[in-house]
Amino acid sequence: MLNYIGVMTGAPFPPDEYARLLALAQYEILDTPQEEAFDRITRLAAHLLGTPVAFINFVDQFRQWNKSAYGPGNTTAARRDSVCAWTILQEGPMVIENAHADPRFAHNPMVTGTPHIHMYAGTPLTTPSGHRIGTLCVTDDQPHPLSADDLKSLQDLADLVVSELELRARTVYLNRELQAQTLRNVDLQRGLDQAQVLEGITQLMGLDLTPEETTVAASSLLGEALDADYTGLIVFEDGGVRVRVAHQHPRVPQTTRDLPGQFSDWPLSLTHALRGLQQPLYLDNYPAHPHALKVLVAAGVQQIAWIPLGTHGPTTPLLMAVRLEGSEATRWRSSDRALLEAAGRSVRSALERRQTVTLARQEARRDPLTGALNRRALDEDLARLEGLAQPFTLAGIDLDGLKTINDQHGHGLGDRVLQMFAGSLKTTLDTSAQVFRVGGDEFVVLGRAPETQIRSAVNAAVLAVRQVAPLKGASVGTVRSSEGSGDALLAMADGRMYEVKRGR
Repeated sequence: MLNYIGVMTGAPFPPDEYARLLALAQYEILDTPQEEAFDRITRLAAHLLGTPVAFINFVDQFRQWNKSAYGPGNTTAARRDSVCAWTILQEGPMVIENAHADPRFAHNPMVTGTPHIHMYAGTPLTTPSGHRIGTLCVTDDQPHPLSADDLKSLQDLADLVVSELELRARTVYLNRELQAQTLRNVDLQRGLDQAQVLEGITQLMGLDLTPEETTVAASSLLGEALDADYTGLIVFEDGGVRVRVAHQHPRVPQTTRDLPGQFSDWPLSLTHALRGLQQPLYLDNYPAHPHALKVLVAAGVQQIAWIPLGTHGPTTPLLMAVRLEGSEATRWRSSDRALLEAAGRSVRSALERRQTVTLARQEARRDPLTGALNRRALDEDLARLEGLAQPFTLAGIDLDGLKTINDQHGHGLGDRVLQMFAGSLKTTLDTSAQVFRVGGDEFVVLGRAPETQIRSAVNAAVLAVRQVAPLKGASVGTVRSSEGSGDALLAMADGRMYEVKRGR
């Protein structure tokens, strides 16, 4: 039984989240059109349990996606608003007799709005491998007691949903096998298996995961294809090195399982010398290497492979694969190397694309003159902060006398004033708030900083500017997030700022 303290905005992630997302991706069900096979099950669920609404939902990384719905409403929603995200945390059905009285759901949009959930009953869609990827659920907008037989029927129907998913997956698999029916000898079959792994890695590149999560997931797929005892990710950062193990073979004893996490404690190890690695490095006989660590040799490490993935910002990741003594594969075969290097190229290319996109997005959010964030960034960050439902302060700022400086001393000095003001404001506020330039001499400060801190930072910025130009000052108008939202909040800050300016 789970205990909850206070109001929670969203369900926690299950402990097998990465593997669960991979299992969901392998069914290739997300964002597919409506299908009668699933609609038939939701109709039957509503009929058998006597409810006006029934849904089949899948829980993705950031959302609850609705595949089939019987009754009003569509339950596709952000994961933080997902009732089904709680259901997948347990093995059997979850029943909420009165959602309005449950602190987890009383303010949920699907309780306060369509489909106006009062009673909810859902059971996880559990794959044969044990991953809970979604739910079959029924709801009612009024009290609706359910019997044990009702819940058994719901579970039976959920099993039918999984059977349908398995049938689809099997059909896809058989179609792919037909295309490869001429590949029958051992080497060609291994090539087929590795191609399927690369296909899985390619699919991973399309998931909405962080670069590190993507790489760890790709490493996990490589494990069995390589007959590796360990696969994982080594991440070099300014603060040192981290090791994230993605795959460990079940035969590996617990004492040996704990070894990769200790790499960061071995500053003289071979691993620490690989930060600048440009080409893949394969060792078939690790114990014979002059820098081999006795603790790894004692643990039975025999073969290690490292694949560089390039440097991306402050991090330099390497793919790592390890085989222990006694492995059926006694060396890194040409097919192993081809798979590792192809996977490395795929992951590296994806990381580079993401870095390019990230840099482009950052550049598109930046004011080229001052380096402050621009109006587009303000709209995005204001919406994000409002979505977090945490208090913040917004301040509208207008420089007093910049036009006079431009007229009397030229626009070059005026630009210098803007740059110095923005730079001083950002430095003084540090991480407590963001600085945005939204017009010629208009700025906005947005963040957790209190009004007093913002006004102090503005005064400091004005004093810094006065070292090079006769700036009269800056008018400031502040509002709290509780006073409004969106454009209304900006207009309120703007109005208060102009009241101050008129008072001057």
